Amino acid sequence: MSLKFFNRWDSEGIKISDPGLVNYISLDPVVVPKTGAKFAKFRFHKSKASIVERLVNKVMIPGHKSKKHKQSSGHMTGMGVQALHIVEKALEEIEKKTKQNPIAVLVKAIENAAPREEIVAIEYGGARYPKAVECAPQRRVDLVLRYMTQGAYLKAFKSKKSISNALANEILLASEAKQESNAIGKKYELERQADASR
Repeated sequence: MSLKFFNRWDSEGIKISDPGLVNYISLDPVVVPKTGAKFAKFRFHKSKASIVERLVNKVMIPGHKSKKHKQSSGHMTGMGVQALHIVEKALEEIEKKTKQNPIAVLVKAIENAAPREEIVAIEYGGARYPKAVECAPQRRVDLVLRYMTQGAYLKAFKSKKSISNALANEILLASEAKQESNAIGKKYELERQADASR
C-alpha cells in the first residue's frame, strides 16, 4: 500500500515543470505532513520537508507584511493540529471544485506565482538605489507560500468566508494565473519594480 497525503491524495505522477524549482518542491508522500523541525539544524533543510507541510507551517506563522504581523481571524495561533485541519479542508474544497488531485493544483499554483526577480537596496555614495536581482529558488517557494497564506487571511478577516475556503480560492486562482490571487498580484508587482530599476 502506497503512502498518501492525509491518507487520501497521491503525489505519484505529479511533474514539476519549472526546472528551477524541481529540487525545492518535495512531493515525498506522508500521511500527516508534520516532521516537528526534523531538518531544522541543516542548511536548506526546508527543501527536504514536504510542500504540504511547508504550507501548514505558513498557515501557523504567515510572516510579516510591512514590518507588522498579519491579521489572522484568530487562526494564526501556532497550533499545528488546527493548521493541518485548515489545509486538509482547503485541499478537499479544491478537489470538489476541480475534480483533480489538489496536490497537483497546489504545485501548479506555486510554479505560477513564484517570483523570478526582486529588488534590493544598494547604498552608493550615501544614497540608496534599488537594484534588480534574481530570486533564489528556495526563496521563491518561501515567498509564494507567504503571499498565498497572507492573501487568504486578508480575505477571511472580518468576513463570513472561512479560512480554509479563502485558502482554497487563493490556491485555485494562483493555479489559473489570475491576478485576483494575492500571490500572482505580488509576483507581477515585484517583477515590474525589478524591471524598472534595471
